Order: sequence, then C-alpha cells, then structure tokens
Amino acid sequence: MKQIGISTEYITLGQFLKLADCISTGGEAKFFLQEAKVLINGEPDNRRGRKLIVGDQIEVEGCGTFTVSTR
Repeated sequence: MKQIGISTEYITLGQFLKLADCISTGGEAKFFLQEAKVLINGEPDNRRGRKLIVGDQIEVEGCGTFTVSTR
C-alpha cells in the first residue's frame, strides 16, 4: 500500500489520481473515473470532486492501493 501525503485538510479524488500517477493530467480524471473501478474505504465512488481526508484508503483498478497521509 502506497502513502500519498497531503498538506491540506483534504484533496479531491481528481487531484489524488494525478498525485498517485494514475493519470497524467487533471483533465483525464473524468474519463478515467468512467472506465476504472475506484473504491474509497471499501465503497465504490467515481466523483472526481469527492473529498479525501487523512486516513482514507483508496483502491484504484489497475493502479494500486493507497492511503492518504500527512506530509
């Protein structure tokens, strides 16, 4: 499980995917989320504006499993 560090209160799912190197640009998030299965804390979600906070666990199909942590 990879750790993705943030220095703010939250990060959106679209921004997270870019930081996790699942996508190369933020503009790809919408299309990526239509195709790939994403689980946040075990629940499916495909909203690129979904706020992720420290401690959230994200599983991205074809990309891996991540945890949001503080920087």
